[in-house]
Amino acid sequence: MHTLIHERVEAAVRGENPCVICRMSSGWAVLGDHQFLPGYSLLLADPIVDDLNDLPHEDRQQFLMDMATLGDAVLAITDAYRINYSIPGNEDPALHAHLHPRYEWEPAAMKSESVWAYSSEDHASRAFDKERDEPLMSAMRQYLTQRGSSTPTLIWN
Repeated sequence: MHTLIHERVEAAVRGENPCVICRMSSGWAVLGDHQFLPGYSLLLADPIVDDLNDLPHEDRQQFLMDMATLGDAVLAITDAYRINYSIPGNEDPALHAHLHPRYEWEPAAMKSESVWAYSSEDHASRAFDKERDEPLMSAMRQYLTQRGSSTPTLIWN
């Protein structure tokens, strides 16, 4: 099955995915399509497998470590107080992790809810914008590079 995740990874490999933050050991760190919670990121496994359990044990560990380290970058660069991690893979059965930063400024009623409880209007309210989001991506890239968690990646315009 060819999924959106496959398309995003293929675009990253070709240097055509503007959301790429950097290449990590287990895949591609990318900023999410929606930035209503600034710093929303994904880790896209490369090579692509259906799910975490399809990876050899050491590769699983690397993917989970990269995911947590990407979360460290989001926490260090934004004013988020927590990261919600999820690896659902139900719509796009290709291994990828969602990292949703959570903020004190979120509505009180939403703080105890899953980020998926936000309306589609909320999700669409602040789409990824390369020009606006590049400083955030650059800071995350620098954080990850300084910690040896990324490999040099061309920056696309």
